Amino acid sequence: MSRYVEGKVVVVTGAGAGIGKDFAKAFAAHGAKVIVNDVAVPGKAHAAELVATEIREAGGEALAVTESVAEWESAQRIVQAALDHFGRIDGVVNNAGIVRDRFFFNLSVEEWRAVLDVHLNGSFFVARAAAPAFKAQARGSYVHMTSTSGLIGNLGQANYAAAKMGIVGLSKSIAPTSWLNLAPRTQLISFALS
Repeated sequence: MSRYVEGKVVVVTGAGAGIGKDFAKAFAAHGAKVIVNDVAVPGKAHAAELVATEIREAGGEALAVTESVAEWESAQRIVQAALDHFGRIDGVVNNAGIVRDRFFFNLSVEEWRAVLDVHLNGSFFVARAAAPAFKAQARGSYVHMTSTSGLIGNLGQANYAAAKMGIVGLSKSIAPTSWLNLAPRTQLISFALS
């Protein structure tokens, strides 16, 4: 991976824990400069800052950004942080996610919206925020996280499944921009996790 990411600037959302943290640390270990994004949890040490500190202590370059992916303006600020701090953006890993599992007949509108806002809208907002920079530099990469819940369904996860399948459609729809010569080297990779 080193030769592909060394010196690149990558935004990783949901990077305060789990696979997002692993993504951020792996990119940094291979020479990328990382924007570690995760929302702040009141009363707790900020997870994104802890991950960014770990990366810096290991000799890497990282900046913690605590903006939410679920809002257009805050997603813009996530990408702008990469541009301001590192001078560019080369990749986006849309990993941020939440669950509000509930049997469909008990699923509230708030639980539906919360999950779609983070997963689907968040993936769109951050990807779209990076798109002008990708187009201007004629390159950029998106990694979008999907799930077998979206691909085949899962009991108690109608909101999550709908969001994850929406990410599949989003991914397939923005990938052809490279064929239209808008961003000739844009790459699209989607991962399915159960």
